[in-house]
Amino acid sequence: MSTYTIKDLEHLTGIKAHTLRIWEQRYKIIIPKRSETNIRYYDDDDLKLMLNVSLLNSHGIKISKIAKLTQEQIREEVFNVMSSSDNYSDQITQLTTCMLNFDEFQFEKVISTAILKYSFEESMINIIFPFLTRVGFLWQIGAISPAQEHFISHLVRQKIIVALDAIMLKDDKGKPRFTLFLPEGELHEITLLFACYIIKSRGFKVTYLGQSLPLEELQEVYKTTPCEYMLTVSTSLIKTGNLQEYILNLGKAFPDTKVLLTGRQIIGMDYEMTDNAELLPSLPGFIGLIDNLAKNFSLSDADA
Repeated sequence: MSTYTIKDLEHLTGIKAHTLRIWEQRYKIIIPKRSETNIRYYDDDDLKLMLNVSLLNSHGIKISKIAKLTQEQIREEVFNVMSSSDNYSDQITQLTTCMLNFDEFQFEKVISTAILKYSFEESMINIIFPFLTRVGFLWQIGAISPAQEHFISHLVRQKIIVALDAIMLKDDKGKPRFTLFLPEGELHEITLLFACYIIKSRGFKVTYLGQSLPLEELQEVYKTTPCEYMLTVSTSLIKTGNLQEYILNLGKAFPDTKVLLTGRQIIGMDYEMTDNAELLPSLPGFIGLIDNLAKNFSLSDADA
């Protein structure tokens, strides 16, 4: 069983540590444990309780009322709120609980409900990616374990692959090809997979090369399957040396291709780029670029 400090609870639930202490003293809604050296800590059950309390409180239910409910009644109230909620943050909170519990069944329920209510694409943009941003932050501060991060990333990856499989491919020789890949040493694939979904769903052709691809291998692929666009994502530090050098080498290696770059290690870093390279600072910006391309080709087809 994991243990948490009051700051961990603040980061995970969104409830300020000062507020948590007041609720402890005034309503006895949560009682911290004490280590052998008299240090306060909380366990998994405390965290799950406070995630539910936070959700109910954010929907206007007073803490004085919540404190009088049993654990079962709190769960029932959460179910009722979730059944009628259009608030993305509620789904994000529920996904956090799924991650902490390694609860695949509940994850499937939350995501499937969101997809039916909004659509797969909107659910990814407004729920999954903000949730993954939270996961990354929680992992960095040590509030969650690598196993929990791997568990939830695997489930998200599966969802995108299923959505990709559902896209009907068309042999449209008039549209440009995209080649998607991650730099050598880069394994964080979710953003690239979703980009693949966006591109394919707009009717473009994709050569998907996946994780950790050496530049030399990319050049070999290009000889037999050239493309008009390339997209890569740098989330963690690559193992191929200096990232600035890699970006310049990538642009120079494919002068006739538009090279699109994004990711936490690139955005906001003011790297020098070749004329054929472009930084994509946001997910909506990328989707807008693909939508504009699709619109332009539709207009070209209509003129023809």
